[in-house]
Amino acid sequence: MAQKPSIPKGTRDFGQVEMARRNYIFNTIKSVFSLYGFQQIETPAMENLSTLMGKYGEEGDKLLFRIQNSGEKASLAPEKGLRYDLTVPFARYVVQHREEISFPFKRFQIQPVWRADRPQKGRYREFYQCDVDVIGSDSLIGELELIQIVEEVYRRLGIRVCLHINNRKILAGIAEVIGAPDKMIDITVAIDKLDKIGVEAVKNELKERGLSDEQVEALQPILNQESGIKNQDKLASLKEFLADSEIGLKGVEEMEEVFDLIEATGVKLNIELDLCLARGLNYYTGAIFEVKALDAQIGSITGGGRYDNLTGIFGLPGVSGVGISFGADRIYDVLTELDLFPKELQSATQILFAAFGEEELHYALRWAKELRAQNIAVEVYPEPTKMKKQMGYADSKQIPFVAIVGSDEMAQNKVMVKEMSTGEQQLLTLDELLSAIKN
Repeated sequence: MAQKPSIPKGTRDFGQVEMARRNYIFNTIKSVFSLYGFQQIETPAMENLSTLMGKYGEEGDKLLFRIQNSGEKASLAPEKGLRYDLTVPFARYVVQHREEISFPFKRFQIQPVWRADRPQKGRYREFYQCDVDVIGSDSLIGELELIQIVEEVYRRLGIRVCLHINNRKILAGIAEVIGAPDKMIDITVAIDKLDKIGVEAVKNELKERGLSDEQVEALQPILNQESGIKNQDKLASLKEFLADSEIGLKGVEEMEEVFDLIEATGVKLNIELDLCLARGLNYYTGAIFEVKALDAQIGSITGGGRYDNLTGIFGLPGVSGVGISFGADRIYDVLTELDLFPKELQSATQILFAAFGEEELHYALRWAKELRAQNIAVEVYPEPTKMKKQMGYADSKQIPFVAIVGSDEMAQNKVMVKEMSTGEQQLLTLDELLSAIKN
C-alpha cells in the first residue's frame, strides 16, 4: 500500500502563486532596507546549542528544536539546534567576524527560523523572519530609522498599522518602584501576555511568580492604561511614578528623545507608547517595538528592540545594537485577508506562443528568443495540439497575451496576438509586439 504523503505539523508547501506573493513581500522589504544602507548576510540553519540556550527566556528555551548528532562521534560533537530567531546568530556572527566588518554594522537577513510551538492560525513551527539591525552605536537614530523603515514598508504594502513602543528601562524602573527589582523578568513575561489572557489572568500569574498583593496592586496604573491618552501625557505621568528610579527615568528620557526625532523628521506612522509592551526576550535593554495591523485580527507582524550586550556572551562586551523583525508569514496572511496582493503577481509569464504545427512551433521558438533578449517572460506551448487546450493553459496561468502562429502569420512574418482579458486580436510584427507588451 502506497504511503500517504504528508508534511510535519506547523510547516507548509508553497506553490507558484504563494511564492510569487512571498517574493513580492521579500522584495518590498529588501528594497526599503537597502534605502537605509543595510546589506544582506546569511547564517546556518543550525547553531551549536550553547549559542542558543539561555538567550530567549525560560519559555523560549522550551521551544528550541534540538538536532540529534549524526555522522560524527556523538560524545565528542557539540549539541546543535535549529535557530530560534536571527538575532542571536547575528550576535555570534558579529563577534566571529569582528575583524572583517565596520561599525556601526548595518545588516539584514531573510531566512527561516524554527520553534517547537503549538501550531495555530498565524503561528507556525517553521517560518521566515526578515531582520534588520544596526550594531555598534548607542545613537537613538537607530530607533528612528527602524521606525521609518516600518512606515515605508507598510505604506508600500498598503497595510494600515500601529507601532507600539516601550522601553525595558521603564519596566525595570516600575519593578524597582513597586519593591520587586529582582522580579523584572517575571513581570515582563507576565504582562507581555496581557493581550492574550487579560488583566485578571496576568495578576494571578504575577502572584504565582512571587509578587505580593500590594506589589500587584501597585502595577494597576500600568495594567489598566486608558486608551486615547497622548504619548507625551503618558511620559509626564511616568516621570512622577518613576521619580525615585534612576533607570526608570533614563528610559523615559530615551523615549522623549525618540518621540522628538519622530516629530522632527515628519514620521506620520500611528505610534502608541504602550506601557504593557514587554517583549518576552531577555536580551532587550532599551526601546522595544511591536507592530499590529489595524484591519486584521492577528498578532504582531513586526517586533524588536535595543540590546546593549548581546555580543558580550560571545566575548565582545559593551556593543549596543537595535533591530526589528518583519514576520513574513503573518504579513502574507494579512495581505491575503485584505486582498492587497497586486493582481499581476498571478503570472510571471507575459506572453504564450501557441502554434498550429511543427513548422509554426519552430517559428515561435525564434520569436521567443528575441523577446527574452528584451527581458520579456515568454512561454512556448511545447506541442502543436488543439488551440482550445493551448488557450486553456494560458487561462489557467492567467497569462495576459497569447501569440497565435499559423501558416498565414508566418507568410507575413507576423503573429496574431490575443489579449486574454478583452479577447481583442491584432496582427503584429516583432517590433509592434515588443511595444504592445511593454506598454
